Amino acid sequence: MSRERSNVQAPVHELIATRWSSRAFDDKRPVEPEKMVSCLEAARWTPSCYNDQPWRFLVTDRFHDRGSWGKLLACLSPGNRTWACRAPLLLLTCAAGSFTHNGRSNRWGAYDTGQAAMSLCLQATALGLATHQMGGFDAERVREAFTIPAGFEPMSVIALGYPGDAVVLDGELRRREQAPRRRKSLEEIAFLEVWGRGVTPPAWVGKRTVEKSLSGP
Repeated sequence: MSRERSNVQAPVHELIATRWSSRAFDDKRPVEPEKMVSCLEAARWTPSCYNDQPWRFLVTDRFHDRGSWGKLLACLSPGNRTWACRAPLLLLTCAAGSFTHNGRSNRWGAYDTGQAAMSLCLQATALGLATHQMGGFDAERVREAFTIPAGFEPMSVIALGYPGDAVVLDGELRRREQAPRRRKSLEEIAFLEVWGRGVTPPAWVGKRTVEKSLSGP
């Protein structure tokens, strides 16, 4: 899963540097149950507002129950189905809309659920797995197909499995799979003291090579 990270502006942990949203999965290799549970356990320990833990994950496994997996696959947008059909696991991520302790609206539920999904993705990377989070799916169709309670909002579907060769993808998807990962600069996304004053890495940071920055903190 090693890929060039040419625009790293400061040292980051290898897990962050190498995590990426793959569309190429090995459709012949199932994910071991212990690895799947390990990813969910990582999500379980995510911080959340009032420790409410608003996230829920519905796991479908093509090698264990193709019917449930197929139902979730069918809820994806056509573009996502073209490559997600090779992923052995599809996970539906849902967020609670209210707090457990007082029943009031929890406007941080989606935020916290996103954090839990990232924890899951980083653990998957540590285990040699690939992930891809998708917003392109029919939420109402998912709700009906899996009888999602009214208090929970379907947020994303995560494809999870072992990485495959990009040759399994066609045309534009293969090009995107092989292209370097790009991000906005630090100056564009982080401001110092006032809005719009971009954070600039110290001069010595820029002199480090990407390889050295990937070696860990």
